[in-house]
Amino acid sequence: MPATDEPPTTDHRPPTTGSVALVGAGPGDPGLITVAGLEALRTADVVLYDALAPHALLREARVGAELRAVGKRAGAHIAIQKEIEALMLERAKEGKRVVRLKGGDPFVFGRGSEELRACREAGVPCTVVPGVTSAIGAFAYAGIPVTHRGLSSAFMVINARSMNDGVTSWRAAAEVDTLVLLMGTFTLAECAERLIAEGRSPDTPAASVQWGTRPDQRVVTGTLRDIAERVAVDGLTAPLVTVVGPVAGLASELAWFDPGPLAGRRVAVTRSRAQASDLVALLEAEGAVVTEAPAIELVSRAGEPQLCEAVAAPADWWAFSSANGVHAAMETLAAAGLDSRALAGRRIAAVGEATADALAGYGLRPDFVPERSWSGALAELPSEPGATVTVFQSNLSPPDLCLALEARGLSVRAVTAYENHPAPLSPEQLEAVREADAITFTSSSTARNLRSALGDTAASTEAALVSIGPSTSTAVRECFGRVDGEAASPGLDQLVRAVIDALVQDPER
Repeated sequence: MPATDEPPTTDHRPPTTGSVALVGAGPGDPGLITVAGLEALRTADVVLYDALAPHALLREARVGAELRAVGKRAGAHIAIQKEIEALMLERAKEGKRVVRLKGGDPFVFGRGSEELRACREAGVPCTVVPGVTSAIGAFAYAGIPVTHRGLSSAFMVINARSMNDGVTSWRAAAEVDTLVLLMGTFTLAECAERLIAEGRSPDTPAASVQWGTRPDQRVVTGTLRDIAERVAVDGLTAPLVTVVGPVAGLASELAWFDPGPLAGRRVAVTRSRAQASDLVALLEAEGAVVTEAPAIELVSRAGEPQLCEAVAAPADWWAFSSANGVHAAMETLAAAGLDSRALAGRRIAAVGEATADALAGYGLRPDFVPERSWSGALAELPSEPGATVTVFQSNLSPPDLCLALEARGLSVRAVTAYENHPAPLSPEQLEAVREADAITFTSSSTARNLRSALGDTAASTEAALVSIGPSTSTAVRECFGRVDGEAASPGLDQLVRAVIDALVQDPER
């Protein structure tokens, strides 16, 4: 056998054999998924996800993967358990890698064992990737340990809806140091009465956490006697977890989770999916709950004849108004077997930091970056009449820049480097946009396309409308009649700052 550096494989299944992975997504914070869970998600052909699985994790799925909501919540079942199992097995038998993405841990009241059994009985390979259960994670984010030296050496987790199941020992539940109640939104008062009846002191500290580990996490503390009333008064609803025991009294002392100035605020991002990740990450770092509603789709024309001719043609200047044009031009150059050395003698102009950063990724530094970060400012590039300028733009770029350059006596070649098309939004995305506290716009086309998608309801939009710069603000104002915030200078950091300012100024949104 020839020597090899590759590790031996123990997977001898035919390539057409599908599989199922039961993946615990954690209690809410998408960063709490395990490395193994993330790898399974990124390589899946099909993702069947629960309502409580962090939807932000769906961004990790590969392009083209089937994403199907199959979640069950009290009073709102998209599919019953048998239907979920049937779909899971059907896709696996088609030779697909199926991830069953479940909130918390698959084996902690997640019915993961039932799904594993269904796979075993059907002869479908199945693996289990444990996750952080809300029975521990939600309280950790509230500063409540389920065990603490001198206060609690044991904890018990029960289904709060198991009042009369004939299996749960409520006497044991009343006696354990720390008791965790899951799924107890509608039975919390009844559970408290039962525990007191079984001998638990009504003065025992208690705490309830809604949406634990998420930026919109809410915590209510009290005692076993009054925790249900306090939860009702504060309006906490499902998903809710409750802890009873001395450790609940540590919440005020050990609270550490500070999600940021946008904690729990809902922000819609309208830029294309391919470009949204940086803005989403910045908003989430400030505590926002982000909805991706890509109102545009960008299609590169890299390698097309017109772009190939423009790249090969002599020019004194290459002018870029966005990173998209940079990528299309450089990918076209690479497809011709060339690299940045082929640009010797050309000077480069770029609008904004993002475009300059895109050039830096190819080892290029712009010769001219106008102080004003909008495309029209490229008309100020330092050149004498007679110089040739190739402008890489989108199919929607207005003629203003080219006309301004020609008015200075420059020879202009405008080339469409990428196309900007409207992207359809699902009913769920549109509903999330309507419910958002703020909507961000990074180009004029995002404003126009969202206005079109919202139809007659656009006029009633109450969210703060925040744009990345003057030209985008003009489009937002034309489409929605107002602009509530504008980035001090075009850039994602400044756009996030403008969102914070707009929502702080009007906290009632």
